[in-house]
Amino acid sequence: MHRSWLEVSLGQIAANFRAIRKTVGPGIAVMPVVKADAYRHGAVEVSRTLEEAGARWLAVSNVHEGIVLRESGITSNVLVMADFLPSSRPLFLDYNLTPAIHSLEGIRDYERLARNAGRTANYHLKIDTGMGRLGTRATAAEILNEIAGTHAARLEGLMTHFASAPNYDRPQTDEQVATFTEVLQHLRAGGVHPAFFHLSSTVPIAYQRREAWGNLVRPGHAIYGYVSPVKGQAPAQSLDVHPALTWKATVLEVKDIPAGAPVGYGAIHTTSKPARIAILAAGYADGYPHRLSNKGRVLIQNTVASVIGAVSMDVTTIDVSHVEVRPGDPVTLLGANENESIDAQQIARLAGTISYSVLCGISSRVPRFYV
Repeated sequence: MHRSWLEVSLGQIAANFRAIRKTVGPGIAVMPVVKADAYRHGAVEVSRTLEEAGARWLAVSNVHEGIVLRESGITSNVLVMADFLPSSRPLFLDYNLTPAIHSLEGIRDYERLARNAGRTANYHLKIDTGMGRLGTRATAAEILNEIAGTHAARLEGLMTHFASAPNYDRPQTDEQVATFTEVLQHLRAGGVHPAFFHLSSTVPIAYQRREAWGNLVRPGHAIYGYVSPVKGQAPAQSLDVHPALTWKATVLEVKDIPAGAPVGYGAIHTTSKPARIAILAAGYADGYPHRLSNKGRVLIQNTVASVIGAVSMDVTTIDVSHVEVRPGDPVTLLGANENESIDAQQIARLAGTISYSVLCGISSRVPRFYV
C-alpha cells in the first residue's frame, strides 16, 4: 500500500537509552536529543518511549519542536538548544520549556520577561569554549556580575558543545573541557552553583571521556543506534547500541533490457550484457541520496542488489539479474536481512556525506510505522 516507508523499533530506542544510562552510571543524568523529529524517527513517539524508559530531560532545537512535545502530553523537562529569538521567548513560559541562552543580553531579556510574568524561569547558559558558534564568550566575572542582578531568571545549567570530539589527534576537546571547567569553578567560587553542567553528546560517552561528561550528557546519535568513528589514539568503544530504523521501498516494475541499453537520466550507466532491472518507488525526493547513483546498494530477499543509473526524484533503478523479483516486492534501502546489513554510516560513506544527514534527510512524505 506504500511506495516507501520506515519501520521504527521503539523497543530498540529504549534499549539504546538504557545502554547509555548504564555506561555513564547512576550519578549522571541522560538527556536524549529528539530534535529534527528525533532524527526522522518520530519525536512524539520516541519521546513517549524515552519517558517510559526513565528519561527526565529531552533536548530539541527550537521552541516549536518543544511545543509539539508538550501538546502531545510530554511532561519531561525540555531544553531548547538553538532558539532564543525575541518572538519565541514568551512561548518558553507558556509551555514550560527551558531555553539555552547564548549571551548576557539574553539573560537580561529573560529576566525582564519572567519578572513581568510574575514568575521564576530556569535557563541554561551556553558558553563558547571553542566551537565558534552559539554561546557567550563572556568571562566568568562578567557572567557572575550579570547573574547578580537577576532574580526571576535562574541559572539551572551551564553547557557547551564540542567541535572535534571524534578527533583524538587534536587537543581541541581537552582545551574546551579545560576552558569550561575554569568558568564553572569561578562561578562556584562566586557563589553560583548550577544544578546541571553538561558538555557531551554521543562520542565522549561512547569512548569513556569521563572528564567531559559533567553531571548530564546529551546523546543524540546513540539513541538511534549510531556512534561515529573516531580518529587517532582513542580508547575502545564501550557503548553498544543498534539502529532502530529500517527503510523500505516497493518494486514498481521489473523488465529485461538488452546489452548496450542506457539506464536513467544522462545515460550514466549502459548495460554491458542483457540485464533484468527493477524500478523502486523511492528517489531523492524521499531522501535517498542522489550521490548513490551508480554506486548504491540495497537488500532484496537475502541478497544485495546494485543501484544502476542516476537516482531520480521519485524512482531508483537496481540490477536484479541474479534474483527473482516481482512488482510489489519490498526492498530494503537501510536495514538488514539474514546475510547483510546497510546502515546510515555505510550510505553516508558512499554518498560522501555524514550519517546524520542520511537520517535527517529522509523526507516527511515517507510514512513511519512503529514495530
